[in-house]
Amino acid sequence: MKAAEAAVSNSATYDEATLAPSANAALPAAAPAGAPLVKLSEIPVAPWRQLADRAAEANGYYLPEWELAVNAFSRGRTGVSALAAWNDRTTGDSTFDAVAAANDNDGRLIGLMPAISAWRAYRIPLPALVTADAFPPLGTLLLDRDHADAAAGQLMQQARNAGAHALILRDLPLDGAVMKAFTKALAWTGLRPHVLHSHQRAMLDATRDAEELLRDALGPKKMKELRRQRNRLADIGDVVFSIAGTTGDAAPALETFLKLEASGWKARRGTALIQDEGHLAFIRRAVCDMAARGNCEVISLYAGDTPLASAIVLRHLDRAFYFKLGVDERFAKYSPGVQLTLELTRHMCADDTIATVDSTAIPNHPMIDPIWRDRLAIGDVLIPLRRNDPLVPAIRAALALRQAIREPARRAVHTLRKLKEKRS
Repeated sequence: MKAAEAAVSNSATYDEATLAPSANAALPAAAPAGAPLVKLSEIPVAPWRQLADRAAEANGYYLPEWELAVNAFSRGRTGVSALAAWNDRTTGDSTFDAVAAANDNDGRLIGLMPAISAWRAYRIPLPALVTADAFPPLGTLLLDRDHADAAAGQLMQQARNAGAHALILRDLPLDGAVMKAFTKALAWTGLRPHVLHSHQRAMLDATRDAEELLRDALGPKKMKELRRQRNRLADIGDVVFSIAGTTGDAAPALETFLKLEASGWKARRGTALIQDEGHLAFIRRAVCDMAARGNCEVISLYAGDTPLASAIVLRHLDRAFYFKLGVDERFAKYSPGVQLTLELTRHMCADDTIATVDSTAIPNHPMIDPIWRDRLAIGDVLIPLRRNDPLVPAIRAALALRQAIREPARRAVHTLRKLKEKRS
């Protein structure tokens, strides 16, 4: 009980770099001040890109061009720290000093976790490090496919050195290579991961034939209705699906996307990217930098010269990621968002380099779930760092209580928002 009280005490706040409580905070007995973490902005970009090329599991949102733009500009997501696993080129030692490697660029990066404190993530003073939010809900760490288990072990050791008692990997694919690596690394010391909560979200199996997939998902009646709607759009002008995948093409296409996103319900809620200076600076830099390296496309659907819908799609290794969608709601009766998603499905299924597309959507999304019927199991996973640590059950209990309180409130807000939009 005392350990639990220490873990969730509302009187404590934590220093972001060390996990140590601030000078005016009460110090939990089991959370000593530790070694400082490396700033994410200090991780050398070249080794980071090389790690991304060798990653055991893809995550377009943790590529340096994306995550550094988030870290520099996006409100609430700046100033992130990092756990970095390095492999000494000369000795092959996977316990190589991460701070020294980041400073002198001497070593091969084999693992990277953008990290924040539990206080920053949850506003609960827990001695844990949490994966940083790279804007969408996906926290797949970059681990070298040839050293994934060793990288996971080294990241855990760095977290211990920083005073953490647990890692919390948010929005992690539960059947992926990263989960398997941490499970194996934990097994070396008789520990195991704990799934705090999980859900299923829509995913596209891009190895299938697109037309067969769409017929199976939507059925002949719905496909016929969508063709009718597309024909009505053709009365305005030729319906064209465009792909902007270079910096020169992506920059103007992004501006079209931003205008479309800000023309509908997102603007009414105040969540359109263009409505926040930090988010706007982030997305402009990230899209251009990602497109320059072939990791981003801005896709659009036009009827003549009129843009109907637009979206941002990231690419990394054999996976793509459906980031955000904007539509012109004046054409809502013709389902422009669905029409764009159908074209994206065909585009991805025709690309031999892409195996799956993560929707990064909320569970039971009304638009994407009926079209992409495959599912990706996603969850928040707690990684304990010490055997028989009394603070780990306290951390789990505190997070479970937070979830139990927040979920009904979230549903209530969602319901009220829907009612308000129907009346307006």
